[in-house]
Amino acid sequence: MSTITLMGAGGKMGCRITDNLRKSGHTVYYVEVAPQGIGNLAKRGIKPTAADMAVPKSDVLILAVPDRAIEQVSHATVPLLPKGALVMVLDPAAPYGEELPKRADIAYFVTHPCHPPVINDETDPEAKQDFFGGIKAKQHIVCALMQGDDKDYERGVAIAREIFAPVMRAHRITVEQMAILEPAMSETVAATLLLTIREALDEAIKAGVPEQAAWDFMLGHIWVDIGIMFGGCDAKLSDGARKAVERARKVLLQPDWKRVFSIDYIKEEIKAITKGE
Repeated sequence: MSTITLMGAGGKMGCRITDNLRKSGHTVYYVEVAPQGIGNLAKRGIKPTAADMAVPKSDVLILAVPDRAIEQVSHATVPLLPKGALVMVLDPAAPYGEELPKRADIAYFVTHPCHPPVINDETDPEAKQDFFGGIKAKQHIVCALMQGDDKDYERGVAIAREIFAPVMRAHRITVEQMAILEPAMSETVAATLLLTIREALDEAIKAGVPEQAAWDFMLGHIWVDIGIMFGGCDAKLSDGARKAVERARKVLLQPDWKRVFSIDYIKEEIKAITKGE
C-alpha cells in the first residue's frame, strides 16, 4: 500500500479519484484549496489537508488539477517529496510541454483514461450513463513512464487502475504518443467534428424538421456509421453515401487538415492549453 497525496481532490476529476481511492487500502491525503472543491469534499465527510503537511509524508503525488495549473502546483509540491517518490500526471500536456520540475531522484508517470467505449457490453443502466468512466462503466487507459524504471511503471499502472476503475486494458505508450492521442486525435479532430455534427443537427431543426425526429435520425445514423467505419458490422456505405462524403469533404475539410498531427502543431496546441490561451 502507498501513502498518496491527491492534489485537487475536490475538483471534477479529483472527486472521481477521491471516491475510488476511499475504497482502496492506501493512506490518502486529500488536498484542495478552491471553496467549491472543499465543499465537495465536505459532502463526503473529508477535511482537506494542507499540501506542505501531506506531500513530505507521501510516496505518490497525484496532480488532479487543470492543465494551466500543473506548472505552478508541481513546482510548489514536487520539491517536498521524499526520494524515490512517484508523481502521477493525468494528462500529457504539461509533461510534454516540459513544465514539470527537474528532479532526478523521483519518477514521473503520465496516465489518462480512454473513457468508456461507444461499442460496449454494458447492461447496467447506471454504467450506460457513466460517460466519463471511473464510476460504473468499464474503460481502457493509456500509461507512459516519463522518468523512472519498470518498477515505477508497474506501481503507476496499479494505482491508475484503481483511480480509473473499472479498467480493462492498460496500454503502455510514450508521452509523445499520448499527446498525439490528446489533443491531436481526440480534441483537435474528433471533438471538433462532433461539434460540427451537433451543429448539423441544430441546422436540420432550424430548417423545420421536428426536433425529436432530427435527434432520433442523427443518433441512429451515427451508430450505423460507427459500425461501418470502425468494423462493428459487416456493411459498407452505399454508393450514394460514399459519393456524398467525397463531395462534402471538399467543402467541410481543408486539404491539409492532417497537419494537426505534426509535432510542431501539437506543441503549439499544448502551449495554448497549458497557458490558458
